Amino acid sequence: MPAIIVRRKEGEQASSLVYRFTKKVKQSGVLLEAKKRRFSDRQPNRNKRKLSAIHKSRKAEEARETRS
Repeated sequence: MPAIIVRRKEGEQASSLVYRFTKKVKQSGVLLEAKKRRFSDRQPNRNKRKLSAIHKSRKAEEARETRS
């Protein structure tokens, strides 16, 4: 993501500078992206997926056997 640059205008108050900065940050979508990434789960690695699939298939097989 590109950096957000806000330069102080001549005679500008600090509060209006902060307001302009927050407005630019909101418009750029940086906060929204950061919030999405904060709570997203990482993908499990290949071995973990394989083990999970094997476990599920064994459980399904056991369930079929108990029904019969």
